[in-house]
Amino acid sequence: MKIAFASVVFLFTASCAAAQDKGDPTITEIWNPVPKVIEAGKSYGGASSDAIVLYSTKKDSSNWSGINGKPFGWLADDSSLTVMPSKGDIQTKQAFGDCQLHIEWRTPLGVKGTGQDRGNSGIFFMGRYELQVLDNFNNVTYSNGQAGSIYKQRMPLVNVCRKPGEWQTYDVIFTAPVFYDNGMLKSAARITVLQNGVLVQNNVEIWGATTYIGVAKYEKHSSKEPLILQDHSHKVSYRNIWVREL
Repeated sequence: MKIAFASVVFLFTASCAAAQDKGDPTITEIWNPVPKVIEAGKSYGGASSDAIVLYSTKKDSSNWSGINGKPFGWLADDSSLTVMPSKGDIQTKQAFGDCQLHIEWRTPLGVKGTGQDRGNSGIFFMGRYELQVLDNFNNVTYSNGQAGSIYKQRMPLVNVCRKPGEWQTYDVIFTAPVFYDNGMLKSAARITVLQNGVLVQNNVEIWGATTYIGVAKYEKHSSKEPLILQDHSHKVSYRNIWVREL
């Protein structure tokens, strides 16, 4: 009986495959629209031809400004943007929603402090949702506050931090939250992060705007808002910053 049943299954499968072969393959082919042709970066981390370059190596800080009316006060040189403690956060002059971001960062070579008081900065999507920057090479802190975390929300899958003074990368896919007209949340923000080429956040939901004390929550805001880099009183540097609107 088992052999007969197996034979029936085989014949049924074979007949289905034969019928499929006789169908029209063009039914499942899409020819229009055609994906836009762009040029990829010439090396890992290189900006694609459709990217908006926010900082390269030309001392050009024209895409950035201080926040809350403050002037731009960071050091901009041939290699990077560097936090000047007490000068305040900086933000992009252009606003973004859904986006792909590439950014490289470096904590100071000279190790000072422990925990959160060591190479601390942050990247705030839409000015609200923080991807933590911190020196976590042989430096213990709370897991949802270390480098690669969505601060005070999502701990990274792994700690892949390099030594202080070495350049590190974040490659990020960010999906902006969507709100109903009445201000209620329709869909939460989501984020995927690769740190130094390793997945540390896998399309996770963000719980709300970053807060140091208390529970994160959403408040309605524009569909596009500036990116912010944080001055946390440590001389963290950033370079090769580019973004693609999605």
